[in-house]
Amino acid sequence: MKNKITFLALTFLLISSVAFAQKTVEASKIMKDIKAGKSISISNATIVGVLDFTYMDDAMAKLPVRKKNSWWNGNKDNTVKKLIDVKISFTNCTFKDDVLAYIPDEDSGYTFIASFEEIAIFKDCKFERKAMFKYSRFERDADFSGSSFNDDSTFKYAKFDKDISFSNTTFDEIATFKYAKFSKKVSFSNSIFKDSATFKYTQFNDGVSFKNTNFEEDLNIKYMKVSGDFNISNMKVAYDIDSKYTKINGRSFSKYLIDKK
Repeated sequence: MKNKITFLALTFLLISSVAFAQKTVEASKIMKDIKAGKSISISNATIVGVLDFTYMDDAMAKLPVRKKNSWWNGNKDNTVKKLIDVKISFTNCTFKDDVLAYIPDEDSGYTFIASFEEIAIFKDCKFERKAMFKYSRFERDADFSGSSFNDDSTFKYAKFDKDISFSNTTFDEIATFKYAKFSKKVSFSNSIFKDSATFKYTQFNDGVSFKNTNFEEDLNIKYMKVSGDFNISNMKVAYDIDSKYTKINGRSFSKYLIDKK
């Protein structure tokens, strides 16, 4: 009887382990589904292969060859834009390879950029390689809360038109939000920036929260503009804060700190 109970217990444990193990999904399958107009909703999965939202390879087949350093080509726009028009949702997923919505391709001379027309969710995810969203526009709600960025990441020049959250995120490498624009209030509360963080020229048009945010290196908020609530309660910065020309509801950063006391 005892052996039977033990066997049943081991069987249940094995089934439970399999049930909770992350499934593997090929990035190429996701790209194929998006191309077919299918919304993406994936949870508890490991994504393998480069996830290229710009579809650079498809675009390259239709583009003329650019002649580098030609005088007549100097003023021509080399940007190729892709609009992802289906909902994207990843929850508790691990991206083993690059996630790219921005590719400056040196060989062709073109720069490929992807933006998101519908909801874009990357919640509680782990980006083990590059996460590039430079120049991306998020036209609907977006969510990167609870995610970790283990390699290079950038949201430089990104635009967020609706609700967006970066709360409880972790950035292992340099994180840049330079020139990013947030139309709605955004939260970086309880986040950890293990390397330098840049919010230079960033615009927060409806408030921002850095409550309990931990900057373990330098913080650059030079020329940053905030309209609305500015919550920095219990925010920690290990080294320097560059706040030159920063404006918090029309006041300088230093004046804001004095008024808060």
